[in-house]
Amino acid sequence: MQITAADSESRTITGRIVAFGETANASTGKVVFAKGSIAPKDVFLNLEHDRTRRIGKTLSMSLNESGKSIDATFKIAKTTAGTDALEEAISGLRDGFSIELAVNDYEMQKDGTMKVTSGELTGVALVTEPAVKSARVSDVAATEDEKNSDAEKSETDQTKTEGEKTVSDNTPEQTTTESVDVAPTVQATSAPVAYTTPRSPIINKVTYLEHFLKANVLGDEDSRIYVRAADNTTSTAPGMVPTPQSLQVINALANGDRGMIDALSREALIGEGMTFELPKVTAVPVVSNVAENAAVTESSLSATFLSVPVQSFKGRAITTVELIDRSRPEYVAALLSNLEFAYAKVTDEFAVGTIQAAGQQTGVNANTAAGFLAYTSQAAAAVYGSSLGFAQNLVVSPGQWANIMGYNDNGTPLYNAANPSNQAGLATAGSLRGRVSPGLDLYVSRSIGNAGATTSTGDFSMVTINPQAWTWYESPRFTLRTAIQSDGTVDLLYYGYAAIAPKIPFGACWNQN
Repeated sequence: MQITAADSESRTITGRIVAFGETANASTGKVVFAKGSIAPKDVFLNLEHDRTRRIGKTLSMSLNESGKSIDATFKIAKTTAGTDALEEAISGLRDGFSIELAVNDYEMQKDGTMKVTSGELTGVALVTEPAVKSARVSDVAATEDEKNSDAEKSETDQTKTEGEKTVSDNTPEQTTTESVDVAPTVQATSAPVAYTTPRSPIINKVTYLEHFLKANVLGDEDSRIYVRAADNTTSTAPGMVPTPQSLQVINALANGDRGMIDALSREALIGEGMTFELPKVTAVPVVSNVAENAAVTESSLSATFLSVPVQSFKGRAITTVELIDRSRPEYVAALLSNLEFAYAKVTDEFAVGTIQAAGQQTGVNANTAAGFLAYTSQAAAAVYGSSLGFAQNLVVSPGQWANIMGYNDNGTPLYNAANPSNQAGLATAGSLRGRVSPGLDLYVSRSIGNAGATTSTGDFSMVTINPQAWTWYESPRFTLRTAIQSDGTVDLLYYGYAAIAPKIPFGACWNQN
């Protein structure tokens, strides 16, 4: 209910504490009090329904002339909390009344509203938001002159009309309230209506700041509890709780790994032209076992040129001068890093596709420990037979990498055991590099897999390579061009040139399951 009077000299607060027939939002749900269901009674005035924080007691309480409401005047104690309560009532910061009631009889309405027909008043609370909207403070008085308050009480008695009921005993009666379950069709005694926990006065940024300053500047203990315990502090006052941002950038979409290109031989790209040529021997001299005085077969060395096309790889990003000027430097760094990551991805995919299209295959099913050893052995021999060079590297998909780490001998890992006497090699989850039998360096490439599936373990999921048979040529990768357009957008072009030379195409041997 609403406080209707307050006197700063006599330290009193006056107002309506309950209105009969008006729906209230109590702790039990919607409640309406039948006319005459509550009788005036001297009680304590609590702060926000906290019975351990009494700030005053009844000076007078009576039914109004129509009998539709109860008005009361409370004497406020000379405490810090009482003084604060007077000031808050005067300024409208905390100007609501809410009763505390032990219900004796009630009826449940069809809409779920509890209609109280009989109850005993056990207390009144000064609150920020009353259960009954009309229960507000109407007058506040705060003086040290007891004569004023006595005169006011006498005047109240003299103006009392017929039909009003006034309680003159100022000693509150202690009442024990019991709680019972409420059934829609059963009437029970002592059902609770009062709040069991105090409602926080912190409802927005302004009230949060008010109590924060009172707690930290004035040392007010009540405000300190509100600020510490209010469950709506961070949600209703976000401006008071800044959210710091880390400079670390999370990126699970791209990186600079190029497993296939790392497994090839590398050379710098020639500085001009969109193609270049490499001489390649096509026939070699023949030496034969020739008898004495027999003719020696004629032979010669012949060669041709392998033409290697130069490829361009480009990425473009559009931003604005405002974003570059007003953002942190980490934005530009992240933008350039991700362009580089995209460049790494597309060039590694290009190398995988080119080698897959030209390389040979072996038909061993490599998806077991024994099959893996059979494949790598046969592929190494096939590479040597085709290129007269040794297979040195094995590039696999992430799916085959998982298989290799899981190969075991009766539970003992073959490729990641710690210092075994017969360890076959090393493949661990902490590195995309390793070494596997029969003496091949292991590389993992996300670009390998059927239809780009990085979990693939089928055809073309592993390749054994003689790195001298395939060479990757590349220009400097950090080539950047910028242009500021008339509308203030900034056009960033990241590009580079590269080529892959299939010097001996069958110097790479893929698996075929």
